[in-house]
Amino acid sequence: MNTKTAVTDAALRRLSARVAKRLRAAGETIVTAESCTGGFIAKVLTDLPGSSDYFERGWVTYSNAAKQAELGVESATLARHGAVSEAVALAMVRGALRQSGAGHAIAATGVAGPSGGSRDKPVGLVWIAWGYRRAGRNRVHATGYRFSGGRDMVRRWSVVAALKGLLES
Repeated sequence: MNTKTAVTDAALRRLSARVAKRLRAAGETIVTAESCTGGFIAKVLTDLPGSSDYFERGWVTYSNAAKQAELGVESATLARHGAVSEAVALAMVRGALRQSGAGHAIAATGVAGPSGGSRDKPVGLVWIAWGYRRAGRNRVHATGYRFSGGRDMVRRWSVVAALKGLLES
């Protein structure tokens, strides 16, 4: 992904349509658990008419307290790894699957900027996790990304990575 280029609304709609087609064809549903994206993944997934066929619900768990209360992220995980981490993204996606009946889940946590970054966790660092139910078991995985650009662009590229990752899994 060349994250230096802009992500247009039209590009997000096209990507969302591909996800919708895949989920509908499989008769599956999805949920989202978002932090730095503030519901942007859920927004893009529900921009299409008929999205209730495949979108169940979404959580915007911006604070650590919300991650704990809504998704069951353990305080020890947050203390040990910080909110912007692979461990927390995985805990968020597991919690979203646990709290829903959906077959797929996406979670995102990161530093969208322009402030809030550090040397270890710079602005643009985003962890995205995907989870799905297969053969009665939940499978999860996560990938860390480093996006460039302003806050809006970091969030847009996070949506692209989340949806492309779902299509590739």
